[in-house]
Amino acid sequence: MRINHLIIVLFLTVLTACKTNSEEKIDVVTIKEDVAFLADDKLEGRQTGTDGEKAAAKYIAERFEDLGLKAEGTKGYLQTFSFKPKTDPHQEVNYIIKDGDSTITGTNVIGFLDNQAENTIIIGAHYDHLGYGAEGSLFRGDTKEIHNGADDNASGVAVLLNLAQKLKSANKGNNYLFMAFSGEEMGLLGSNYFTKNPTIDLSKANFMLNMDMVGRLKQDSTLAVYGVGTSPILKQVVKANNSNFKIIQNESGVGPSDHTSFYNSDIPVLHFFTGQHEDYHKPSDDNQKLNYEGMETISSYIFDIISDLDDNGKLPFRKTKNETEEVPRFKVGLGVIPDYLFDGKGMRIDGISEDKPAQKAGLKKGDIVVKLGDSLVIDLMSYMRVLSTFDTGDKTKVIVKRGDAEVEKDIEF
Repeated sequence: MRINHLIIVLFLTVLTACKTNSEEKIDVVTIKEDVAFLADDKLEGRQTGTDGEKAAAKYIAERFEDLGLKAEGTKGYLQTFSFKPKTDPHQEVNYIIKDGDSTITGTNVIGFLDNQAENTIIIGAHYDHLGYGAEGSLFRGDTKEIHNGADDNASGVAVLLNLAQKLKSANKGNNYLFMAFSGEEMGLLGSNYFTKNPTIDLSKANFMLNMDMVGRLKQDSTLAVYGVGTSPILKQVVKANNSNFKIIQNESGVGPSDHTSFYNSDIPVLHFFTGQHEDYHKPSDDNQKLNYEGMETISSYIFDIISDLDDNGKLPFRKTKNETEEVPRFKVGLGVIPDYLFDGKGMRIDGISEDKPAQKAGLKKGDIVVKLGDSLVIDLMSYMRVLSTFDTGDKTKVIVKRGDAEVEKDIEF
């Protein structure tokens, strides 16, 4: 009787334990939670080489480990790179490995999902930002303030981590290398270093996906996708999987973010971007301003693109026209943030800088510049060409479309 009773007790104990384990929920970290950590004041803006950057790298490495990714850095998940900051913006960065007074050490964070496949898709986003207002800050206040970089680029890292969660159990036709880069704000340094010192065989890299500033999806759901010309199938795939966005496509594989480093290594790329805004490179780029539902939708869209290409094998690479070489040099500025996603006639203003010609003339966010001086403005490129003809002290007129009306203002550069 005692033996039978003991067997029953053990059976019930095991049954209860099994039931508890089956009903236990697996904690999934949300996009919002990842952004909240990375854009917190405690990380002091995640400037490359600082304690805040190291804390962010540690967090991302722990997230990679929790997601079951294999460490693929040079020391666990981490790949450090040391360099001397450039004194000339046109010179090549000088990567070094010995300590020096002017040496900065940045850290890439790299995790690998091994599906025993022939090729590997690289999914990347930079996590560094401007600290208390490093070079590139547009803040004009008298005091130093933390630049948290919620959109730029905690948003991209959070979407990257969300994609890693999705891809753990889907799409086995490729391996996946997830990379969080540092040094982007200082000139794409982390991604550039990786392509020169890769921890995988880059000849097996299928294509690279980059998310930089994907946290401010606007009401019209406009999403820019750059690099669609870097492989013949990409235009079709970007269009075929879209049911939620107004897509602005750009063929070039060259741009001011980390995908450029991989394009320059002859790897097809796609870069996703929800547009500029008035908080860009300012302390006001905080997490409460992000569109988290939009970020979830973007993550699902990128996942669908990956799924569509899962059985396509290795994509062929194609060179594209470098549109940045056509951008004219300026002696003056209007003091506006262009709406890079606007595809209508003219140049729509997405933000106004304080104490600059546009603000002094009474231009407003949402105005569409249709004429500057004697020249018509039909798009962003024509606006830049016209602007490059003016010098300091010049006076002219600007015509903007404001609602249904055209408004003329005097401008002094």
